[in-house]
Amino acid sequence: MRVAGVLVGLQALAALVFTVALAMRAGSAQLGVGPVLGEAGFFLLVATTLGFVAFGLVSGRRWARTPAIVTQLLLLPVVYSLIGPSRQVLIGLVAGAVVFAAFMLLINERSRMWSMGADLPDDEE
Repeated sequence: MRVAGVLVGLQALAALVFTVALAMRAGSAQLGVGPVLGEAGFFLLVATTLGFVAFGLVSGRRWARTPAIVTQLLLLPVVYSLIGPSRQVLIGLVAGAVVFAAFMLLINERSRMWSMGADLPDDEE
């Protein structure tokens, strides 16, 4: 789970970098500053939430597994968009590898048993 937490943390870092890039380019956007800063605010919220979930996974909090799984599923269309329509194949393949690895770590049998507390001795439950 800690490795999955690190991968989710990398996703949070990527969202934060994207937030900064959006905010820096807000003045030169054709849409105007407001909509671009709003989008940057959304990605800041995503980065913060993913960082919180990553911290939860790394520190062994069972609640963090489900939002991490949902996030990986939501990132699949992003990976597709990067590889297909955006034609950023290298970035898409790297992102896809991270999403796939995190997803597989989160759904394997040991992770499922951990999330249910089945890995604990009877006196610790």
